[in-house]
Amino acid sequence: MTVSEIAKELNLKFFTCEDLAAQKEAKGCYIGDLLSFAMSKVEMNNIWITIQTNVNIVAVATLAEASCILLTDGCVPDKLTIERAEEQEMIILGGDLTAYEAASKLSQLGI
Repeated sequence: MTVSEIAKELNLKFFTCEDLAAQKEAKGCYIGDLLSFAMSKVEMNNIWITIQTNVNIVAVATLAEASCILLTDGCVPDKLTIERAEEQEMIILGGDLTAYEAASKLSQLGI
């Protein structure tokens, strides 16, 4: 399933790179806020679900080759994070869902 399709199904907002979302496939997800754990646990094409919003999330997601970052609980990335994500072509999505709600809905979609 593409990131674009997932964003539509979960009613998510794009903070970055919406134009790339139709081409990015998502296969699985990882939930976690500790960057060092995420660095070793997020797999290629995973959706990384987190509440972290600082610029370091872009580096971690890029290193792991995640399909996107999904910010939950209404968290919003700062300007520097958005700029860096655009530079690295990393999609950042967000919404009011909790991490549990997001993961449950992703599971229902077969992710």
